[in-house]
Amino acid sequence: MGAGTLTGNDVFNDADEDLGEIREIMLDVRTGRIGYAVLSFGGFFGVGEKLFAVPWAALELDTACRCFVLHVSKARLESAPGFDKQHWPDMADPEWERDVHRFYGTEPQPADPQDN
Repeated sequence: MGAGTLTGNDVFNDADEDLGEIREIMLDVRTGRIGYAVLSFGGFFGVGEKLFAVPWAALELDTACRCFVLHVSKARLESAPGFDKQHWPDMADPEWERDVHRFYGTEPQPADPQDN
């Protein structure tokens, strides 16, 4: 699938709550694989929205419903490490990466794709 076909897809949780939509797909240049999806949550027509880097491993693609499923409640997502479109985090910062993976219960990908 082309990455462009995934941007704009809705994201729901297990309780069928709308958590937002995928804005960007971020590549991990160390591994050549998808590292994160940028989830847009809240706001109105892009004003006041909060962005979240969600590890790719935390998302499940529901091909039947043409959406993603993220196993996080809406209330918990509101406390997730986020950012706005004017202030993106340094996604190469190991501390930031650890915090994001810890929040979603995932593991960072090894730098060497052969380590999997």
